[in-house]
Amino acid sequence: MIVQLEGNLLKLGTDRAIVKTGQIAYEVMVPGYLVSALAGKIGKEISLCTMQYFEGNPAGGNLIPRMIGFGTEAEREFFNKYTTVKGIGVRKALRSLAIPIETIAAAVEDGDEKTLQSLPEIGKRLAQQIIAELKGKLKDFAAVHSGVSAPAGGKFDNYQIEALEILIAWGEKRNEAMELIALACKKNPDIKTAEELVPFVYKLKQGVAV
Repeated sequence: MIVQLEGNLLKLGTDRAIVKTGQIAYEVMVPGYLVSALAGKIGKEISLCTMQYFEGNPAGGNLIPRMIGFGTEAEREFFNKYTTVKGIGVRKALRSLAIPIETIAAAVEDGDEKTLQSLPEIGKRLAQQIIAELKGKLKDFAAVHSGVSAPAGGKFDNYQIEALEILIAWGEKRNEAMELIALACKKNPDIKTAEELVPFVYKLKQGVAV
């Protein structure tokens, strides 16, 4: 199985890319968010994490090999989990992934049906199905793999990510919790553990800490 492909991006369509490596050009199916990311790289060298599958009916003996490309291994891992949801095949998954996977993962973890319904081919029922089957399984993609960006523009450290997940588990909205964590760390930079950070966040929220 080909798991990585490096080469020159020759062409880019709405759902696929042509990548030339050596004397061979590969057709690679890509999700929508990656098409946007590759838009300015035609004629340049790119690297894709890839996976392969066969499309068609085995009973009819008409199987066509396909290659799918992702920007990172984490995105490929997310895709494997995403396509375990009943009603989401490979083609539908690729069409629906129009925004970054960390945004989709965060929506699943937050139970945000509205964001999921904004994706191509994802209606209310399927959005509910995705949340029911994947909630609690995508925390790493929503936080660690996306390198959660603090509102100040930096990156969250592990203890901040841990605090974020605690706050979400206690009913806080992800974006609001991220803003509170960033503010708490700015006001008290000596805090370096989730055990210290979470109580301080609630003090800020209640107006106790200044």
